[in-house]
Amino acid sequence: MKSQRFVFCHTVTLFSYLSPMFSSPLLLSLTLFLSLPLLLFLSPNLLLSPPDADDLALFRRAAAPHTTSHLSSTPKVAFLFLTNTNLTFFPLWESFFSPSHTHLFNIYIHAHPPILPPGGPFPRSRFIPSKPTSRASPSLIAAARRLIAAALLHDPLNLYFVLLSQHCIPLHSLPFVHNYLFKNPTFPHRSFIEILSEDPNLHARYLARPPMLPEVPFSSFRVGSQFFTLTRRHARLVVRDLRLWNKFRLPCLTPEPCYPEEHYFPTLLSMEDPNGSTGFTLTRVNWTGSWDGHPHTYTAPEISPELIHRLRRSNSSYVYLFARKFAPECLQPLMDMADDVIFRD
Repeated sequence: MKSQRFVFCHTVTLFSYLSPMFSSPLLLSLTLFLSLPLLLFLSPNLLLSPPDADDLALFRRAAAPHTTSHLSSTPKVAFLFLTNTNLTFFPLWESFFSPSHTHLFNIYIHAHPPILPPGGPFPRSRFIPSKPTSRASPSLIAAARRLIAAALLHDPLNLYFVLLSQHCIPLHSLPFVHNYLFKNPTFPHRSFIEILSEDPNLHARYLARPPMLPEVPFSSFRVGSQFFTLTRRHARLVVRDLRLWNKFRLPCLTPEPCYPEEHYFPTLLSMEDPNGSTGFTLTRVNWTGSWDGHPHTYTAPEISPELIHRLRRSNSSYVYLFARKFAPECLQPLMDMADDVIFRD
């Protein structure tokens, strides 16, 4: 990966340096064309290597049509946990996933490095085959796609797919979440994913990527929170996609991160089904005082019933169902008010 970024960055730098020396666009184009064999020789896997074969096989199986003969049963929400540490808030989620509500949900965990299954609603069987992930890299996209594929294959009753991290907490009870998703007349059968086209950093991030044309012109490039809630139709659209994934899986051209995990899903859904999403996420994030791309992290002294009620509210007609980012020390004060505040809707 580092050698690929080195070749790309130095090739782009060279072309930027040479371009003023050519008075004719034809000469510059010819130079670029003649340089292509050298680029491929120095980094043969940069453009030509397919995604991992096991991932491709998984996505093909998940994208295939599946029987829906039992869809007269209660539909379920698939909760997709993407983590690289222990599930700090497991006790809170264990209370959320009450045994009396098992007909409403399924759980899937992508954990790398591997963690010890905490038990309860998070048994070993709910952990899917996982691979290393790192922030601001395509590995987070690949991990989310694996989770979606596993949930699609496991249960045809999974009709909504909620991506969460180890830093997320619920803001409501599970029955409230289920009713909101399946019985909300305002947003019937639509995905809840943030899709923004006016972000001030959008153009810089677009230029920081390998060439996106012709598949993704800048006018189609979008940004949004990496935490979403997708319909089954959109989940299948994600695992079927290769055209955009082959663009977004390439590393950034510059040392400044281009955060592909914040662009791939909003761009794909905006291009393929612009009217099928609400344009907003159901996971509340506080960007006040953010640093290095990280949102505000709540600490134990900040936890109160007033905070939970404030996090639930939005400026529109919807409510937030989840929130992040919480420090591990928040667990005990959250548990102290779970029954009386968080799960009392």
